[in-house]
Amino acid sequence: MNSTQGSAQDRDSGTQFMPKFDSKGLLTAVVIDAGSLEVLMVAHMNEEALARTRSTGVAHFYSRSRQALWMKGETSGNTLQVKKILVDCDQDALVVHANPAGPACHTGATSCFFRVLDNDVLVKVTT
Repeated sequence: MNSTQGSAQDRDSGTQFMPKFDSKGLLTAVVIDAGSLEVLMVAHMNEEALARTRSTGVAHFYSRSRQALWMKGETSGNTLQVKKILVDCDQDALVVHANPAGPACHTGATSCFFRVLDNDVLVKVTT
C-alpha cells in the first residue's frame, strides 16, 4: 500500500491501490449503511486505520482530536462490519459500505446526519 510509487495517471485510472493521504497522513472516509445506503458518518483514516479495517473487516479510524487510532464501537459495541470500500478517482477519499451493529453517531442517533438545514435552523430529520 505504498502511496509514493506510481504516477498520478496510474493513481487516477489504474488498477493499483495507492491511497493518497493528505499532509497530516489522513484520508476521508464516508461510511454508508450497506443495506439502506444512508450516510452514517464521516471520519478519517490514517495508514494504520486503513490497514486494520482491511485486515479485520471492522471499521477503524484515526481521531484527530485524540491523536489516536480507534475502532468504531470499541466501547459502545456499535461496530461497523465493512462490506466493501469504494475508492475515489484520485484515491484520497473512501466510501465504506458497512453493516452497523447499532447507532453510528456518538449521540445515539442512527446516523450522524440527523438534522437538515432549513434557512438558518437545524431541524431534526424525521423518516
